Amino acid sequence: MNAESRLARVAGLLYLVVVLTGLFSLAYVPSKLVVHGDPQATLERMVVSETLLRYGVASFLVEQVAFLFLAFALYRLLRAVDQIAAAIMVMLVVASVPLALMSVVERLNLLSLLDRSDVTHASDQLLALARSSFDAYSHGLLVTSVFWGLWLFPFGFLIMRSRLLPRVLGVFLMIGCAGYVVDVLCSIVLPGYGDMAMSNYMTLPAAIGEIGSCLWLLVVGVRRTSTLPLPPSHPL
Repeated sequence: MNAESRLARVAGLLYLVVVLTGLFSLAYVPSKLVVHGDPQATLERMVVSETLLRYGVASFLVEQVAFLFLAFALYRLLRAVDQIAAAIMVMLVVASVPLALMSVVERLNLLSLLDRSDVTHASDQLLALARSSFDAYSHGLLVTSVFWGLWLFPFGFLIMRSRLLPRVLGVFLMIGCAGYVVDVLCSIVLPGYGDMAMSNYMTLPAAIGEIGSCLWLLVVGVRRTSTLPLPPSHPL
């Protein structure tokens, strides 16, 4: 296995960590804990499943660290294609991580609130604090989602230019970038957008492109037909 293939497998492993921890923290945990429109019921679920909430916060932190390392691994793998595009890709990822970590602080604040309160007899003040924490967390992730979408465009562009991975994955990633941005804008300007059927499919191209890229890097590595020079062995 040459240096390029080893680097691709490392990137694939990091991507797998990002995908699995992201699905757990951003999809599975909310599906088990959040009752939309009912803060009281949500708080009661969180008290009963506090361990799950803590695991969700921990997995989100792991995801963000892995995401950061993934960006630099992909930069080393793809910078020979277009160094400017690769640098933009990394900058967008780096910009997203502090925003995401600021959002997860609201989850930690909520955990602190749960530790000090009896939510089975929650006062109006406690429910207001909980709602404020929910909203701050959701709004923070909404803003972060812009960057989760934008980084996919240079990544998809680099895949299409390099042909180290199937070009169709690059197409899905670039379409996915637009899907993320449109999804965020619609969430802001269209009341009730979350209840519309279209909201369930806006980020689907991104999911296909990201999971496909993750599995290709992890299982296949990169195409040996590539004529790109191997990345240098010295650190960034």
